[in-house]
Amino acid sequence: MFSFFKKKSPPPDVQSPAAAPTQAPMAPVKPPVAIASSTDVSSAQATDANVPAPAARQGWMDRLKAGLRKTGSNITTVFTGTRIDDDLYEELETALLMADTGVKATEYLLQDLKRRVKEAKATQPPEVKALLADAIADLLQPLQKPLEIGAHHPTVIMVAGVNGAGKTTSIGKLTKHLADDGLSVLLAAADTFRAAAKEQLAVWADRNTVEIVSQQGGDPAAVSFDAVTAGRARGRDLVLVDTAGRLPTQQHLMEELKKIKRVVQKADATAPHEVLLVIDGNTGQNALAQVKAFDETLGLTGLIVTKLDGTAKGGVLCAIARERPIPVYFIGVGEQLQDLETFDAREFAQALLN
Repeated sequence: MFSFFKKKSPPPDVQSPAAAPTQAPMAPVKPPVAIASSTDVSSAQATDANVPAPAARQGWMDRLKAGLRKTGSNITTVFTGTRIDDDLYEELETALLMADTGVKATEYLLQDLKRRVKEAKATQPPEVKALLADAIADLLQPLQKPLEIGAHHPTVIMVAGVNGAGKTTSIGKLTKHLADDGLSVLLAAADTFRAAAKEQLAVWADRNTVEIVSQQGGDPAAVSFDAVTAGRARGRDLVLVDTAGRLPTQQHLMEELKKIKRVVQKADATAPHEVLLVIDGNTGQNALAQVKAFDETLGLTGLIVTKLDGTAKGGVLCAIARERPIPVYFIGVGEQLQDLETFDAREFAQALLN
């Protein structure tokens, strides 16, 4: 892991001087943090461009490049010719659409690329490839945002996603990063819809030595309420609520998600402080449809994009940036803990067109 967090100052607590304590004082609250972009970290560590990147960062870039190879190879073959002409742009349009970049994002990128080629007076296809990387990085830049943690105690994060997207696994990986950074985490097993979901989350809780709140066959909203209440009483830094995986077309289950959110707000009027959606990078344009549907239902604050390794549809992030620019906090390229990292727009663009 390389610098997953950076410190953030909490708002001051205002208490009445006349109020007498009713219980023993709690331990000092840890300073809040924000999960920062790896580019910000590397810039702080290196004083000039000649300083080599940390080994962990280079290892992540290698895995990201490998994960995006199928998507990128279909695009980069366009630039193997010797001429910049209409045929090149037509082939590029086809390649971008095949990568599930989407019609709107593809049109935008082609127009932006032609402008950059003209301004740079590029004459060779490899130059166009570099300019395309810049165009993609700029398009994705609004998605790059740190996940702030600590302005509220506990910070309540509600996590949703369809079955098979890697939701519970992503929660487990995120829990490990948080715990390693010294933050106390409480997990809520509110995915009572899927068989063995509670047991899967319990494995992650044991592995990360964190507490879990669950009920045998309990109501998901009730589990969430108990977890937020317990997190506050026990002085935990974070409460991660694992909700049931569901398709956005399952209206009764989407209504249950709304109920969970409402009940969480009863436990803490300011919560949930983050509502994250985990999407499978392999699903392409279907992932964009999920983002739109869950955003309309819950009001998403961020995304976790998993399973980018081996997909030929990595261009969907461009479609999200163009049509529903919700921050992408993390991306995953494998099953290992180190395969989940913060999203960096320029790193992604460079890995895609490597």
